[in-house]
Amino acid sequence: MKLTYSGLPTSIVRDLKTSARDAYGLPIETHISDGNVFPCRHCLGAVPKGRPYHILAHRPFDALNAYTETGPIFLCADECGAYAAPATPETLNSPTYLTRGYTADERILYGTGQVTDRNAIMDRAAEILENTDVTFVDVRSALNNCWQGRITRSA
Repeated sequence: MKLTYSGLPTSIVRDLKTSARDAYGLPIETHISDGNVFPCRHCLGAVPKGRPYHILAHRPFDALNAYTETGPIFLCADECGAYAAPATPETLNSPTYLTRGYTADERILYGTGQVTDRNAIMDRAAEILENTDVTFVDVRSALNNCWQGRITRSA
């Protein structure tokens, strides 16, 4: 099975930057990178030292239900390209991440959530996506639950 790991779609990032408001309606914060890894959830790269970035609350779901979690994310303030590749991005540098499968109506499919070794994320996503009830797998920080990206089946 071919998979694609992706960050936020460009259209959503543009809408967020245009509105300058986060999922709670609060103003998006802008800061300057000190060189620590602030992983943009669009390009999935680190914001370069000295460059501006945004911090905002984001809900990576279309609908509202009990499973539509909201959490903090970073975005490059500068224009950047969307990440979409068959591999985990280099900015995922923690040893473990939470992987979890969701159905087409954006609900967690119980039994799919697991803390996964960084190097096994794509293999675990493939296992989860073998279940045809699963539409996508979200990757979140195992420590802070921050959304890191989404894995889907590729054509």
